[in-house]
Amino acid sequence: MKNYIVEFIGTFFLVLVIGLTVAAGSQFAPIAIGSILMVMVYMGGHISGAHYNPAVSLACLLRGVISGKDASIYMVSQILGAVAAAVVSGFLAGKNITVAPGDTATVVQALVVELLFTFALASVVLNVATSKDHENNSFYGFAIGFTVLAAAYAGGPISGGAFNPAVAIGHNVISGALGNIWIYLAGPFAGGALAATVFRITNPHEFS
Repeated sequence: MKNYIVEFIGTFFLVLVIGLTVAAGSQFAPIAIGSILMVMVYMGGHISGAHYNPAVSLACLLRGVISGKDASIYMVSQILGAVAAAVVSGFLAGKNITVAPGDTATVVQALVVELLFTFALASVVLNVATSKDHENNSFYGFAIGFTVLAAAYAGGPISGGAFNPAVAIGHNVISGALGNIWIYLAGPFAGGALAATVFRITNPHEFS
């Protein structure tokens, strides 16, 4: 149970910060988002693994460090945390936000960006937080947080910068904007699955 509670809390604060900073139009939103993810990873990494992202949970499932049952409950906990955070951020900011492609971006461009940067995020998680080569390291939170910070700056203007199905589900369900939500399911889940596949190819010693 403690794992699921941590996944709820970590996802809640990630999605809350996204909602509040984006609603405020802050140019420093990516810094705040990467920072809150970093500290939440350090907060919960030793308990749940600090996924806070269904695509990361899928990658960890395919990598073999989490069971199918746990992965499913992690995803439910993450989505519930995201929906709760979207409600709270909408109340505090006075408006709801929607995750959507940039004004000049095509659906294909947004989909590719979501896939690529979720692949990067899940690859970093698998290599710094689950690899036997980096056990008990102190840098895993920095690596994960800075990956999202860089992804938000580079890919956010194109795709909206979710890289996490829970983020889009939370905010878009509450705002009622479900038309493009499939982009934020298909892209990140494909990126997470690809990351697990590449990890298995590039780290064969982990499975011997």
